Amino acid sequence: MKQWLVMAGNAIPAILLVVAPTPALAAIDALAPEITTLAPNRFLWNDSATLEPVSIGISIPDQKAYVYRGDLLIGASTVSTGKDGKDTPLGVFPILQKSEQHKSNLYDSAPMPFMQRLTWDGVAIHAGMNPGFPASHGCIRVPTAFAKKLFAVTSKGTPVLVTDASAAEGWTPPTPYDAQAMQAETASANAAALETVAR
Repeated sequence: MKQWLVMAGNAIPAILLVVAPTPALAAIDALAPEITTLAPNRFLWNDSATLEPVSIGISIPDQKAYVYRGDLLIGASTVSTGKDGKDTPLGVFPILQKSEQHKSNLYDSAPMPFMQRLTWDGVAIHAGMNPGFPASHGCIRVPTAFAKKLFAVTSKGTPVLVTDASAAEGWTPPTPYDAQAMQAETASANAAALETVAR
């Protein structure tokens, strides 16, 4: 059984995530040929729309997003995470804010459709250029049609795991935490990171 030290934002506090085989991994195994061969801007989606909570796993080495309802994998997509020097932070983040027609505050009002904010210092999941390799300024870009579907099934507080583990190594999908506690933890981590940069 592997253990991963998962940082909330760019600074402590950290969450110890215990990785163990789960039913979700069986779903990944069953879809593995289709998921592993997804071309850029492609995705799979099969949502039964049950009342199970949604969670998201983003694998940086896979350049893929995996969407779960409880332990059931309901979707997968190619992504483009942060390029060298603009790395996407690792951790478990709550969705802090959602905006269907957001424009970037940092990059010349660049459009960020179906934006779902993960940190207050500018990291979000949103529709955008998806070449199949890390190319963003830290955000997680996904295909537009996938971004729209994802936006429809999430809410503020939906947990998002960003990891440097591959799906082949396995992980446990993040579970809904106390949204207020996660927001406070993320805000604290962001403030600490910004304070370090300001020094």
